[in-house]
Amino acid sequence: MEKSKRDNLLIIAMLVVATALITFCLPSKNFRNLDYRQGKPWSYPMLKAPFDIPIEYDTITKHRIIDSINVNFVKIYRTDYRVVNKQLNALSRALAIQPETSPAMRQAIVSAVSRIYDNGIVDNDTYDQISRNQLPQVRMLTNKVADLVSTEHMASVREAYADLDTLLPGSQYRSVLSSISIANYLEPNVLYDSVETKKLLDDAYQRALAPRGVVQTGESIIFPGNLVTPQKYMILQTYERMMREREMHPNGINYGILGQLTFVSIIMIVFYIFMKLMRPRTFANLRKMVFLISFDTLFVVMVEIVVAFRPSYLGIIPFALVPIIVTTFCDTRTSFFINMIVVILCSLVADNQAEFIVMQFLAGNIAIVSIKELSRRSQLARCAAYIFLVYSLCFISFQVMHEGNLDSVFANNNWHPFLKFAINCAVLSFAYILIFLIEKLFGFTSTVTLVELSDINTPVLRELSEACPGTFQHSLQVANLAAEAAHEIGANPQLARAGALYHDIGKIDNPAFFTENQNGVNPHDSLTPDQSARIVINHVADGLKRADKAKLPQVIKDFISQHHGKGRTRYFYTMACKAHPGEVVDPAPYTYPGPNPRTKETAILMMADSCEAAARSLKNPDEKDIANVVNNIIDTQMREGLLNDSPISFNDIGVIKATFVERLRTFYHMRVAYPEEIKPVVRPDVDVDADDDMQLS
Repeated sequence: MEKSKRDNLLIIAMLVVATALITFCLPSKNFRNLDYRQGKPWSYPMLKAPFDIPIEYDTITKHRIIDSINVNFVKIYRTDYRVVNKQLNALSRALAIQPETSPAMRQAIVSAVSRIYDNGIVDNDTYDQISRNQLPQVRMLTNKVADLVSTEHMASVREAYADLDTLLPGSQYRSVLSSISIANYLEPNVLYDSVETKKLLDDAYQRALAPRGVVQTGESIIFPGNLVTPQKYMILQTYERMMREREMHPNGINYGILGQLTFVSIIMIVFYIFMKLMRPRTFANLRKMVFLISFDTLFVVMVEIVVAFRPSYLGIIPFALVPIIVTTFCDTRTSFFINMIVVILCSLVADNQAEFIVMQFLAGNIAIVSIKELSRRSQLARCAAYIFLVYSLCFISFQVMHEGNLDSVFANNNWHPFLKFAINCAVLSFAYILIFLIEKLFGFTSTVTLVELSDINTPVLRELSEACPGTFQHSLQVANLAAEAAHEIGANPQLARAGALYHDIGKIDNPAFFTENQNGVNPHDSLTPDQSARIVINHVADGLKRADKAKLPQVIKDFISQHHGKGRTRYFYTMACKAHPGEVVDPAPYTYPGPNPRTKETAILMMADSCEAAARSLKNPDEKDIANVVNNIIDTQMREGLLNDSPISFNDIGVIKATFVERLRTFYHMRVAYPEEIKPVVRPDVDVDADDDMQLS
């Protein structure tokens, strides 16, 4: 119970991580997946405006307008009267303390400096522009009113100093100006107003670049195959920008991502409920749950990453690979549900979600139906052909529905969609490699591996056939018997066959101690019952050692360890009881270590193993004899509780009994005794061959 809770918490934690990872890799909106270029055809379905979209200028026109505004734009300057008043007052005070200046001279100097300030003193950078005729006029801002003013008479500090020399000629003035350092009283009073200039410039941009119209809600923006003109390109750019702005709430919450997180969470919750209620055996298998969650999550994330960088590659991603892999290691219903979940999640990055879901859902179902048990390469090739056919028919159907004719399907010899479908199906060939990697990573065993293990030319089975020919023949018969019974009750016949072939490989170490390999001499005659029982029972442990050495999968080892369960070596236990009459014989030394069978397939093997061995010992059996043996053996196993741990039902046991009787009857039916050949009497003077030739002629 504690382990079950721990596993349940681990599954929930993995689903939370999967939800976060899938949501993180999702684009915030489908519009981010659009891959289009100016001057190229639009490769997506028709796009409609979900809201009013202003029609803005294309980039080239916009740059041309902006350049024109920048060239003709007149900057804003303002007069800093505080600088003028401060410097003139300072100048008056400096002149007042000059003893050699008269009032008239002081007035003349102040008036000259004031006149220069009236013309305007600018900084060196501005004066450089004026001198190069790059700034013929400026806007002078006065009381929030900007008037155009010529810069013809504006000067820098250096030029203002030179102008004073012109306005105040004579050595007397030069002497006074030098003594008071007149340059200290010259400071730029016409200053560049960057704030007001930017406002005016932005206003000019806004008025000049105002939308030329509006694409109204529901109006078509662009159709498939249309060229993305500069105007269409700008509309699409505006559409994307507005979509980004709309998904951001003023309080900073991204409701687009929140919606995606909610949607993915719902999908994961539904997956959890389905697996727990509808597939409890798979849910209880932690390895399988880890595989399902990690494989599906990585596949969806891979799709999201591919589409983020190359949206056009979505068509070549083999979505049918998911149901093929899941069907190989789980059942078809689980595969059907997983395929549905993966397709729905991946549709979030598709352009036409409805068509995408229909195509991938149908392709996945075809994969499930055509590959219930992947055991041959031809199955994969046939599956790929079916999927290509489904993709092609769906594509043609959708095109005809959209366009109303077949011409659009092959317009301009456009075979690209069918080429993508072909590549998609070709990539399915990597399923074998992926199956192999998953087997090694998670310790699973696929039908492909079981088919390979069923080859009687494997080293272990060849050694068994050479060292224990009787046991090998017994294993072959048991394998056929178990596979037939497994098929009849809906178990895994390939697993039952492979497990039966290897269940007795432990007998290789002591072949002569087993009846089917003996030839007249029985080594048990010289041993006590407990010694004989120990040797016979040890064939299970010896088999597990050989399985480890041969690196057989765990499911095959389960057949070796469970094919006798916790049953007894009944013959030797009976011999021990006879050897010690009146005493209680401990059954432990005569009991197999187990465990009892835990699957339908291992339970079938236990029954088939005992029934085949018993039927082989019958002399000229008829159907009634075989039926009695089968019923007695299986009923005894049920009475002793050897089948209690397996999920096999009474109805299954009835079917198995009937199958065993029928198959064993055909195995060991009475043969017709052929009469002894009578040799003809040959006369010395007659050539028999010649006589035969004469008769033939």
